[in-house]
Amino acid sequence: MSEKRNHTTSTGKKAGKDIIQGRFFSLDFFKRNAVYIIALVVMALAYIANKFVCQSSMQEVLSLRTELANAQTDLVNSSAAYNSMIRESEMTKLMQAKNIDLSAPLDPPYVLHGK
Repeated sequence: MSEKRNHTTSTGKKAGKDIIQGRFFSLDFFKRNAVYIIALVVMALAYIANKFVCQSSMQEVLSLRTELANAQTDLVNSSAAYNSMIRESEMTKLMQAKNIDLSAPLDPPYVLHGK
């Protein structure tokens, strides 16, 4: 039984000595675990690439939302201007049909200040 203890402590000391001296990751270690190491590296690269693609897509979505909001605002402004022009032209046609001699003023309105 004492021989087993000496054996485990000597291997533990040997592993510690190998780590300190840099022999723990030998060429043999990499040959035995090449498949696992390659799989780990590929998984890490795939994770990084997926994160980058996701962040790029999120930025594109945000910029497209901003562009959509601007386009909707332009649509509302254009629609309001169009409806205003239609109302004005309809009123002009109605006044001409009724023979009313009114027209839109060329000068903007001004405020009269009383003393």
